[in-house]
Amino acid sequence: MRVKTADPFYFFLLIHFAFLFFFSCKDSSAPPPPLLTPVKISPLTNDSVEKLKTKLNVRKKRQELASLFEAKFKHAGFNGNVLIAQQGIIIYKGSFGLADFKTKDSLTIGSAFQLGSSSKPLTAMALILLHEKGLLNYTQTIDEFFPKFPYKGITIKQLLTHRSGLPNYMYFCDSLYCCPDKPMSNDDLLSLMCEKKPPPYALPNKKFEYCNTNYSLLVNIVEKVSGRKFGAFMKEELFEPLGMVHTWISDRDSNGLHKNKTTGHKANKKHYDDDYLDGILGDKNIFTTVDDLFLFDQALYNGKLIKKESLDEAFTGASKEHPGKRNYGYGWRMIEEKNGEKIIYHNGWWHGYNNVFYRRLKDKTTIIILSNKITYGIYRVDDVLSILDGTPSSSAGVVDEDK
Repeated sequence: MRVKTADPFYFFLLIHFAFLFFFSCKDSSAPPPPLLTPVKISPLTNDSVEKLKTKLNVRKKRQELASLFEAKFKHAGFNGNVLIAQQGIIIYKGSFGLADFKTKDSLTIGSAFQLGSSSKPLTAMALILLHEKGLLNYTQTIDEFFPKFPYKGITIKQLLTHRSGLPNYMYFCDSLYCCPDKPMSNDDLLSLMCEKKPPPYALPNKKFEYCNTNYSLLVNIVEKVSGRKFGAFMKEELFEPLGMVHTWISDRDSNGLHKNKTTGHKANKKHYDDDYLDGILGDKNIFTTVDDLFLFDQALYNGKLIKKESLDEAFTGASKEHPGKRNYGYGWRMIEEKNGEKIIYHNGWWHGYNNVFYRRLKDKTTIIILSNKITYGIYRVDDVLSILDGTPSSSAGVVDEDK
């Protein structure tokens, strides 16, 4: 019997098989769609900018900050870039010194610096984004993702808040890693821990213990859940949506592609040699500029990056057993005042770089100091705050150094 081509049933079958053929030919290896759409930071109008500049007394503060950092450069050994802002208004930006003391190349405001532990807020953001999309839960344990992991019952939240009890890889790897002439990857570290089982510091959730291993393992989880390498995930889901075009995850293959990359120096201006720990990501190894880091800072304020309740949770301290007002959330250190005000910050130190990323929430004050020559004095920001506030300096501006 001849089938009529106009028969609706057979027309449906034709469309159905065409649909199946089309999708069977699609590249199954194509990356998943981005979690985020580009985040637009709403600019202030010219009138509101000028009014706010007048209210903040920007001209006077800018002059005083310029004098302060010029003195730090000339007399205190500071070498790096600075961005200071209030209420979304950049009060002061400056660049001081050399990108490389050997070649004598000068820093520019677009120079990129290794963040060291100031990378942790950005790594934590990857987990928050995945959590908001329902792709992971903070109560999931490491061994759910990696069944051979020998330390049972450690949750993602405990990794984020340094309550895992795990040993710090920076201290046990020297005696356990077999190939010190080869950069160690996060997968290498995970395998090493599964095989050698270095003893933990404490039981899970027993106490707060700052530990870089936690943030290395978070990278393994991001890669497992997303199906992408960490560098690709961060570029596609965070850096590009925020317009952070001069920010990247460091590795020896990609670093040479970035002409604005600086070199880290010891206090005596000598280069730091690469070593095998340079390959570990998550706890360090993000390069960025002061302007790009400011974009991340502003995205946290405008509420378009993550939900307010997610940010509030990230800014909730989890080290309550420690006396005093210092605490740690999801990738952030914090100072909690009795009146409820919070300072949210994270500093960094690694191989000739040390940095300050300081955020005072009550008036949206941001202090970003990126240095490529070790200068421990940058961790004191009380002199900057005294200019911004028009008050004498105090020890309230002393923040922890982080490695």
